[in-house]
Amino acid sequence: MKPTQGAPGSQTSLREANKARVVEAVEQHGALTQVELAGVTGLSPATVSNLVRELAAASVVSLAPSVRSGRRAVLVSLAAGEGLLAGVAFGDRDIRVAVSDTTGHILGRQRMPLPADHHADEGMERAARLVGDLVDRVGGRMDGLTAAGFGLPAPVDTVSGEVGSEAVLPGWRGVPVAQEMSGRLRVPVHLDNTANLAALGELRAGSLRGRQNACYIKASYGIGAGLIINGEVFRGSAGTAGEIGHVTIDENGPVCRCGNRGCLDTFVGSRALLDALAVSHGELTLRDVLNRTEAGDPGCRRVVADAGRHIGVAAAGLVNLLNPEVIVVGGQLARVGDVLLSPLREAIDRCAIPSAAASVEVVGAQLGEEAELVGALAVAAQLHSDARRVAG
Repeated sequence: MKPTQGAPGSQTSLREANKARVVEAVEQHGALTQVELAGVTGLSPATVSNLVRELAAASVVSLAPSVRSGRRAVLVSLAAGEGLLAGVAFGDRDIRVAVSDTTGHILGRQRMPLPADHHADEGMERAARLVGDLVDRVGGRMDGLTAAGFGLPAPVDTVSGEVGSEAVLPGWRGVPVAQEMSGRLRVPVHLDNTANLAALGELRAGSLRGRQNACYIKASYGIGAGLIINGEVFRGSAGTAGEIGHVTIDENGPVCRCGNRGCLDTFVGSRALLDALAVSHGELTLRDVLNRTEAGDPGCRRVVADAGRHIGVAAAGLVNLLNPEVIVVGGQLARVGDVLLSPLREAIDRCAIPSAAASVEVVGAQLGEEAELVGALAVAAQLHSDARRVAG
Protein backbone atom coordinates (compact mmCIF):
# COMPACT_ATOMS: atom_id res chain seq x y z
CA MET A 1 0.00 0.00 0.00
CA LYS A 2 1.31 3.42 -0.95
CA PRO A 3 -0.47 5.92 1.30
CA THR A 4 -1.33 9.38 0.09
CA GLN A 5 1.27 11.84 1.27
CA GLY A 6 0.23 14.68 3.53
CA ALA A 7 2.06 17.48 5.24
CA PRO A 8 3.77 16.37 8.45
CA GLY A 9 1.33 16.70 11.34
CA SER A 10 -1.68 17.17 9.05
CA GLN A 11 -4.90 15.18 9.44
CA THR A 12 -4.13 13.37 6.18
CA SER A 13 -0.66 12.44 7.38
CA LEU A 14 -2.03 11.20 10.73
CA ARG A 15 -4.77 9.18 9.03
CA GLU A 16 -2.30 7.49 6.67
CA ALA A 17 0.02 6.73 9.58
CA ASN A 18 -2.88 5.12 11.43
CA LYS A 19 -3.79 3.06 8.35
CA ALA A 20 -0.20 1.87 8.22
CA ARG A 21 -0.45 0.85 11.92
CA VAL A 22 -3.54 -1.22 11.17
CA VAL A 23 -1.91 -2.94 8.17
CA GLU A 24 1.28 -3.60 10.13
CA ALA A 25 -0.72 -5.13 13.00
CA VAL A 26 -2.46 -7.55 10.62
CA GLU A 27 0.88 -8.39 8.97
CA GLN A 28 2.43 -9.24 12.34
CA HIS A 29 -0.49 -10.97 14.05
CA GLY A 30 -2.54 -12.38 11.18
CA ALA A 31 -6.30 -11.96 10.89
CA LEU A 32 -7.78 -9.92 13.78
CA THR A 33 -11.19 -8.61 14.72
CA GLN A 34 -11.66 -4.86 14.84
CA VAL A 35 -11.78 -4.99 18.65
CA GLU A 36 -8.48 -6.89 18.68
CA LEU A 37 -7.01 -4.36 16.23
CA ALA A 38 -7.96 -1.55 18.56
CA GLY A 39 -6.18 -3.31 21.42
CA VAL A 40 -3.03 -4.00 19.37
CA THR A 41 -2.75 -0.53 17.78
CA GLY A 42 -3.98 1.57 20.71
CA LEU A 43 -6.49 3.29 18.43
CA SER A 44 -10.13 3.72 19.41
CA PRO A 45 -12.65 1.15 18.11
CA ALA A 46 -14.44 3.89 16.14
CA THR A 47 -11.20 4.98 14.47
CA VAL A 48 -10.30 1.39 13.63
CA SER A 49 -13.75 0.81 12.15
CA ASN A 50 -13.41 3.84 9.85
CA LEU A 51 -9.86 2.93 8.81
CA VAL A 52 -10.78 -0.69 8.11
CA ARG A 53 -13.70 0.44 5.94
CA GLU A 54 -11.36 2.62 3.85
CA LEU A 55 -8.72 -0.11 3.59
CA ALA A 56 -11.34 -2.63 2.49
CA ALA A 57 -12.65 -0.21 -0.16
CA ALA A 58 -9.07 0.09 -1.46
CA SER A 59 -8.73 -3.75 -1.52
CA VAL A 60 -5.88 -3.61 0.98
CA VAL A 61 -7.73 -5.76 3.52
CA SER A 62 -10.57 -8.24 3.24
CA LEU A 63 -13.40 -8.70 5.74
CA ALA A 64 -15.10 -11.91 6.81
CA PRO A 65 -17.75 -12.69 9.43
CA SER A 66 -16.48 -14.44 12.55
CA VAL A 67 -17.40 -15.21 16.13
CA ARG A 68 -15.36 -14.18 19.17
CA SER A 69 -16.45 -15.14 22.71
CA GLY A 70 -19.89 -16.06 21.42
CA ARG A 71 -20.41 -12.70 19.71
CA ARG A 72 -20.47 -11.85 16.04
CA ALA A 73 -17.38 -10.06 14.82
CA VAL A 74 -15.70 -8.95 11.60
CA LEU A 75 -12.35 -10.58 10.92
CA VAL A 76 -9.84 -8.33 9.15
CA SER A 77 -7.07 -9.92 7.04
CA LEU A 78 -4.82 -8.65 4.28
CA ALA A 79 -6.31 -9.08 0.84
CA ALA A 80 -4.74 -12.17 -0.71
CA GLY A 81 -5.56 -11.48 -4.36
CA GLU A 82 -5.58 -14.50 -6.65
CA GLY A 83 -3.61 -16.85 -4.43
CA LEU A 84 -0.98 -17.26 -1.76
CA LEU A 85 2.77 -17.89 -1.88
CA ALA A 86 4.97 -19.31 0.87
CA GLY A 87 8.61 -18.62 1.60
CA VAL A 88 10.61 -20.86 3.96
CA ALA A 89 14.17 -20.07 5.06
CA PHE A 90 16.18 -22.33 7.34
CA GLY A 91 18.83 -20.67 9.46
CA ASP A 92 21.47 -22.48 11.44
CA ARG A 93 19.23 -22.44 14.53
CA ASP A 94 15.73 -21.62 13.28
CA ILE A 95 13.07 -21.76 10.56
CA ARG A 96 11.43 -18.59 9.28
CA VAL A 97 8.25 -18.66 7.21
CA ALA A 98 6.35 -15.94 5.37
CA VAL A 99 3.14 -15.97 3.36
CA SER A 100 2.41 -13.36 0.69
CA ASP A 101 -0.12 -12.67 -2.00
CA THR A 102 0.98 -13.28 -5.59
CA THR A 103 2.29 -9.72 -5.91
CA GLY A 104 4.82 -10.45 -3.14
CA HIS A 105 3.10 -8.36 -0.46
CA ILE A 106 3.82 -10.19 2.80
CA LEU A 107 0.67 -11.03 4.72
CA GLY A 108 2.30 -12.65 7.73
CA ARG A 109 5.48 -14.24 9.03
CA GLN A 110 6.62 -16.38 11.94
CA ARG A 111 9.72 -18.11 13.29
CA MET A 112 10.45 -21.32 15.18
CA PRO A 113 13.74 -22.33 16.88
CA LEU A 114 15.39 -25.48 15.55
CA PRO A 115 18.14 -27.75 16.93
CA ALA A 116 21.44 -27.41 15.07
CA ASP A 117 21.69 -31.18 14.51
CA HIS A 118 18.13 -31.75 13.25
CA HIS A 119 17.28 -34.19 10.47
CA ALA A 120 15.48 -33.42 7.23
CA ASP A 121 12.21 -35.11 8.20
CA GLU A 122 11.96 -33.04 11.38
CA GLY A 123 12.82 -29.82 9.56
CA MET A 124 10.37 -30.40 6.72
CA GLU A 125 7.59 -31.43 9.09
CA ARG A 126 8.05 -28.25 11.13
CA ALA A 127 8.21 -26.14 7.98
CA ALA A 128 5.00 -27.63 6.58
CA ARG A 129 3.25 -27.13 9.92
CA LEU A 130 4.40 -23.51 10.14
CA VAL A 131 3.19 -22.80 6.60
CA GLY A 132 -0.21 -24.33 7.37
CA ASP A 133 -0.55 -22.42 10.64
CA LEU A 134 0.45 -19.14 8.99
CA VAL A 135 -1.90 -19.57 6.03
CA ASP A 136 -4.71 -20.11 8.53
CA ARG A 137 -3.61 -17.15 10.63
CA VAL A 138 -3.75 -14.73 7.67
CA GLY A 139 -7.26 -15.90 6.88
CA GLY A 140 -6.36 -18.10 3.89
CA ARG A 141 -6.74 -21.77 3.03
CA MET A 142 -4.10 -24.28 1.99
CA ASP A 143 -5.90 -24.93 -1.29
CA GLY A 144 -5.25 -21.25 -2.07
CA LEU A 145 -1.48 -21.78 -1.82
CA THR A 146 0.04 -21.89 -5.32
CA ALA A 147 3.83 -22.16 -4.89
CA ALA A 148 6.65 -22.07 -2.33
CA GLY A 149 10.31 -21.10 -2.18
CA PHE A 150 12.49 -23.10 0.21
CA GLY A 151 15.99 -22.14 1.38
CA LEU A 152 18.70 -24.13 3.15
CA PRO A 153 22.06 -22.81 4.46
CA ALA A 154 23.95 -25.30 2.31
CA PRO A 155 25.04 -25.78 -1.32
CA VAL A 156 22.15 -27.08 -3.41
CA ASP A 157 22.81 -29.38 -6.35
CA THR A 158 20.25 -28.38 -8.97
CA VAL A 159 20.87 -31.59 -10.93
CA SER A 160 19.98 -33.99 -8.10
CA GLY A 161 17.77 -31.61 -6.13
CA GLU A 162 19.70 -32.49 -2.97
CA VAL A 163 22.15 -30.79 -0.61
CA GLY A 164 25.39 -30.68 -2.58
CA SER A 165 27.82 -31.48 0.24
CA GLU A 166 27.95 -34.40 2.65
CA ALA A 167 29.69 -32.25 5.25
CA VAL A 168 27.13 -29.42 5.37
CA LEU A 169 23.73 -30.25 6.91
CA PRO A 170 24.49 -33.99 7.08
CA GLY A 171 20.98 -34.64 8.36
CA TRP A 172 19.65 -33.59 4.94
CA ARG A 173 22.01 -35.75 2.88
CA GLY A 174 20.37 -37.70 0.05
CA VAL A 175 16.93 -36.10 0.50
CA PRO A 176 15.13 -34.72 -2.62
CA VAL A 177 13.94 -31.72 -0.65
CA ALA A 178 11.88 -29.89 -3.28
CA GLN A 179 10.07 -33.08 -4.19
CA GLU A 180 9.39 -33.96 -0.55
CA MET A 181 8.14 -30.48 0.34
CA SER A 182 6.02 -30.33 -2.80
CA GLY A 183 4.31 -33.50 -1.62
CA ARG A 184 3.73 -32.07 1.86
CA LEU A 185 2.40 -28.69 0.67
CA ARG A 186 0.82 -29.95 -2.59
CA VAL A 187 2.30 -27.07 -4.61
CA PRO A 188 5.46 -26.61 -6.73
CA VAL A 189 8.53 -25.91 -4.57
CA HIS A 190 11.82 -24.30 -5.58
CA LEU A 191 14.86 -25.22 -3.45
CA ASP A 192 17.86 -22.90 -3.20
CA ASN A 193 20.77 -21.87 -1.01
CA THR A 194 19.74 -19.17 1.49
CA ALA A 195 22.66 -16.96 0.38
CA ASN A 196 21.24 -17.00 -3.16
CA LEU A 197 17.78 -16.20 -1.84
CA ALA A 198 19.15 -13.35 0.27
CA ALA A 199 20.98 -11.99 -2.76
CA LEU A 200 17.73 -12.12 -4.72
CA GLY A 201 15.86 -10.45 -1.86
CA GLU A 202 18.38 -7.60 -1.68
CA LEU A 203 18.23 -7.33 -5.49
CA ARG A 204 14.45 -6.97 -5.41
CA ALA A 205 14.03 -4.72 -2.40
CA GLY A 206 17.33 -3.90 -0.68
CA SER A 207 20.92 -2.80 -1.17
CA LEU A 208 21.28 -4.45 -4.60
CA ARG A 209 18.34 -2.74 -6.30
CA GLY A 210 19.35 -1.57 -9.76
CA ARG A 211 22.71 -3.37 -9.67
CA GLN A 212 23.78 -5.62 -12.54
CA ASN A 213 26.96 -7.21 -11.20
CA ALA A 214 27.31 -7.71 -7.47
CA CYS A 215 28.01 -10.12 -4.61
CA TYR A 216 26.05 -10.80 -1.45
CA ILE A 217 28.11 -12.29 1.39
CA LYS A 218 26.24 -13.95 4.25
CA ALA A 219 28.38 -14.05 7.40
CA SER A 220 26.63 -15.95 10.16
CA TYR A 221 27.29 -19.30 11.86
CA GLY A 222 28.88 -20.22 8.53
CA ILE A 223 29.62 -18.13 5.46
CA GLY A 224 28.31 -18.21 1.91
CA ALA A 225 27.75 -15.90 -1.02
CA GLY A 226 25.18 -15.17 -3.70
CA LEU A 227 26.44 -13.85 -7.03
CA ILE A 228 24.55 -11.40 -9.25
CA ILE A 229 25.64 -11.35 -12.91
CA ASN A 230 23.80 -9.26 -15.49
CA GLY A 231 21.03 -8.60 -12.99
CA GLU A 232 20.32 -12.26 -12.25
CA VAL A 233 21.38 -14.70 -9.54
CA PHE A 234 24.19 -16.86 -10.95
CA ARG A 235 24.07 -20.43 -9.65
CA GLY A 236 26.66 -22.13 -11.88
CA SER A 237 26.29 -25.33 -13.88
CA ALA A 238 25.03 -27.41 -10.93
CA GLY A 239 23.73 -24.77 -8.53
CA THR A 240 26.69 -24.53 -6.14
CA ALA A 241 28.28 -21.24 -7.25
CA GLY A 242 29.11 -18.80 -4.46
CA GLU A 243 30.54 -21.22 -1.87
CA ILE A 244 33.02 -18.64 -0.62
CA GLY A 245 33.18 -20.38 2.76
CA HIS A 246 35.22 -23.14 1.16
CA VAL A 247 37.71 -20.91 -0.63
CA THR A 248 41.18 -21.75 0.72
CA ILE A 249 42.87 -18.74 2.30
CA ASP A 250 45.66 -20.73 4.04
CA GLU A 251 46.68 -24.08 2.55
CA ASN A 252 48.37 -24.99 5.85
CA GLY A 253 45.39 -23.88 7.94
CA PRO A 254 42.95 -25.93 10.03
CA VAL A 255 41.15 -28.90 8.50
CA CYS A 256 37.65 -27.91 7.40
CA ARG A 257 34.54 -30.07 7.69
CA CYS A 258 34.63 -30.32 3.88
CA GLY A 259 38.00 -32.13 4.11
CA ASN A 260 40.21 -29.33 2.81
CA ARG A 261 42.62 -27.18 4.80
CA GLY A 262 42.41 -23.48 5.51
CA CYS A 263 38.91 -22.79 4.15
CA LEU A 264 37.52 -19.35 4.97
CA ASP A 265 34.87 -21.01 7.14
CA THR A 266 37.57 -22.36 9.48
CA PHE A 267 38.62 -18.77 10.24
CA VAL A 268 35.29 -16.92 10.37
CA GLY A 269 32.61 -19.52 11.16
CA SER A 270 31.01 -19.26 14.58
CA ARG A 271 33.03 -22.18 15.94
CA ALA A 272 36.29 -20.42 15.06
CA LEU A 273 35.17 -17.15 16.68
CA LEU A 274 33.98 -18.84 19.86
CA ASP A 275 37.13 -20.96 20.16
CA ALA A 276 39.29 -17.83 19.80
CA LEU A 277 37.51 -16.29 22.80
CA ALA A 278 37.20 -19.39 24.98
CA VAL A 279 40.34 -18.82 27.06
CA SER A 280 39.67 -15.14 27.79
CA HIS A 281 35.87 -15.09 27.86
CA GLY A 282 34.73 -18.63 28.68
CA GLU A 283 31.74 -20.24 27.00
CA LEU A 284 29.86 -17.81 24.77
CA THR A 285 27.26 -18.00 22.03
CA LEU A 286 27.53 -16.10 18.77
CA ARG A 287 24.83 -13.76 20.01
CA ASP A 288 26.91 -13.09 23.14
CA VAL A 289 29.91 -12.20 20.98
CA LEU A 290 27.89 -9.78 18.86
CA ASN A 291 26.24 -8.17 21.89
CA ARG A 292 29.62 -7.68 23.58
CA THR A 293 31.11 -6.36 20.35
CA GLU A 294 28.38 -3.71 20.16
CA ALA A 295 29.01 -2.92 23.85
CA GLY A 296 32.70 -2.27 23.11
CA ASP A 297 34.36 -5.44 24.47
CA PRO A 298 37.96 -5.26 23.12
CA GLY A 299 38.44 -9.02 22.72
CA CYS A 300 35.16 -9.57 20.90
CA ARG A 301 35.77 -6.56 18.68
CA ARG A 302 39.21 -7.91 17.80
CA VAL A 303 37.89 -11.36 16.87
CA VAL A 304 35.11 -9.89 14.70
CA ALA A 305 37.56 -7.48 13.05
CA ASP A 306 39.87 -10.40 12.28
CA ALA A 307 36.91 -12.19 10.71
CA GLY A 308 36.27 -9.13 8.55
CA ARG A 309 39.88 -9.14 7.39
CA HIS A 310 39.73 -12.83 6.45
CA ILE A 311 36.46 -12.34 4.58
CA GLY A 312 38.04 -9.41 2.76
CA VAL A 313 40.93 -11.58 1.57
CA ALA A 314 38.49 -14.07 0.05
CA ALA A 315 36.27 -11.29 -1.28
CA ALA A 316 39.27 -9.77 -3.05
CA GLY A 317 39.34 -12.90 -5.19
CA LEU A 318 35.70 -12.30 -6.15
CA VAL A 319 36.55 -8.68 -6.95
CA ASN A 320 39.40 -9.76 -9.23
CA LEU A 321 37.32 -12.44 -10.96
CA LEU A 322 33.94 -10.72 -11.30
CA ASN A 323 34.67 -6.99 -10.95
CA PRO A 324 31.36 -6.35 -9.12
CA GLU A 325 29.85 -2.92 -8.58
CA VAL A 326 29.04 -3.66 -4.96
CA ILE A 327 29.52 -6.26 -2.25
CA VAL A 328 26.66 -6.43 0.24
CA VAL A 329 27.38 -8.07 3.59
CA GLY A 330 24.50 -9.62 5.53
CA GLY A 331 23.96 -12.33 8.11
CA GLN A 332 24.43 -12.23 11.88
CA LEU A 333 27.90 -10.66 11.82
CA ALA A 334 26.71 -7.72 9.71
CA ARG A 335 24.89 -6.48 12.83
CA VAL A 336 28.09 -4.90 14.13
CA GLY A 337 28.59 -2.70 11.07
CA ASP A 338 32.00 -1.16 10.56
CA VAL A 339 33.69 -3.33 13.20
CA LEU A 340 33.37 -6.03 10.53
CA LEU A 341 33.14 -3.95 7.35
CA SER A 342 36.12 -1.62 7.81
CA PRO A 343 38.79 -4.37 7.96
CA LEU A 344 36.93 -6.17 5.17
CA ARG A 345 37.22 -3.10 2.94
CA GLU A 346 40.88 -2.65 3.87
CA ALA A 347 41.67 -6.27 2.93
CA ILE A 348 40.00 -5.82 -0.46
CA ASP A 349 41.99 -2.64 -1.05
CA ARG A 350 45.18 -4.48 -0.12
CA CYS A 351 44.60 -7.74 -2.00
CA ALA A 352 42.52 -6.91 -5.08
CA ILE A 353 43.66 -5.33 -8.35
CA PRO A 354 43.70 -1.57 -7.59
CA SER A 355 41.31 -0.58 -10.39
CA ALA A 356 38.80 -3.30 -9.39
CA ALA A 357 39.11 -2.46 -5.68
CA ALA A 358 38.57 1.23 -6.40
CA SER A 359 35.34 0.56 -8.29
CA VAL A 360 33.59 -1.70 -5.75
CA GLU A 361 31.44 -0.51 -2.83
CA VAL A 362 31.16 -2.54 0.36
CA VAL A 363 27.90 -1.95 2.21
CA GLY A 364 25.71 -3.62 4.79
CA ALA A 365 22.52 -5.41 3.81
CA GLN A 366 19.28 -3.43 4.14
CA LEU A 367 16.83 -6.26 4.73
CA GLY A 368 18.63 -8.34 7.36
CA GLU A 369 17.14 -11.83 7.76
CA GLU A 370 14.09 -10.65 5.84
CA ALA A 371 16.17 -10.85 2.63
CA GLU A 372 16.02 -14.65 2.56
CA LEU A 373 12.23 -14.66 2.87
CA VAL A 374 11.83 -11.95 0.23
CA GLY A 375 13.99 -14.05 -2.09
CA ALA A 376 12.08 -17.24 -1.29
CA LEU A 377 8.79 -15.50 -2.07
CA ALA A 378 10.29 -14.15 -5.30
CA VAL A 379 11.16 -17.63 -6.59
CA ALA A 380 7.70 -18.83 -5.49
CA ALA A 381 6.17 -15.97 -7.50
CA GLN A 382 8.18 -17.09 -10.53
CA LEU A 383 6.87 -20.65 -10.13
CA HIS A 384 3.33 -19.27 -9.89
CA SER A 385 3.84 -17.14 -12.99
CA ASP A 386 5.31 -20.06 -14.96
CA ALA A 387 2.39 -22.28 -14.01
CA ARG A 388 -0.13 -19.67 -15.12
CA ARG A 389 1.67 -19.18 -18.43
CA VAL A 390 1.64 -22.92 -19.10
CA ALA A 391 -2.02 -23.17 -18.11
CA GLY A 392 -2.91 -20.20 -20.32
